[in-house]
Amino acid sequence: MAEIEHDEAEWRAKLTPEQFHVLRQAGTERPWSGKYVDCHDDGTYACAACGAELFDSATKFESGSGWPSFYEPKIADAVELIEDRSHGMVRVEVRCRRCGSHLGHVFPDGPAPTGQRYCMNSAALDLNEK
Repeated sequence: MAEIEHDEAEWRAKLTPEQFHVLRQAGTERPWSGKYVDCHDDGTYACAACGAELFDSATKFESGSGWPSFYEPKIADAVELIEDRSHGMVRVEVRCRRCGSHLGHVFPDGPAPTGQRYCMNSAALDLNEK
């Protein structure tokens, strides 16, 4: 996929303040506050910044974490995994490979078949319903 780059002013014009905070400043929305936490609609979740397809609703599960969770990306190469040592923790950050936006983190405590929990921010996603 082609890389998409914008300067800060362009991202601010394109995104809501909450989306900018999450996607471009690696922020986190409050647990249980996102629009997709309790969403059970069928479709594809795309990056809210650039529209890249990231997760299929068939891989979404109830993690009890307060954020939408998936056990695998729709296309493995759609996301980039980066070690995150912020906030005194060691985690794995998930970014959109197409535009570099922060999506959330992945943890090794998800269900079969992958055992992964991609814990995403609703503000980082747009659901394209089937």
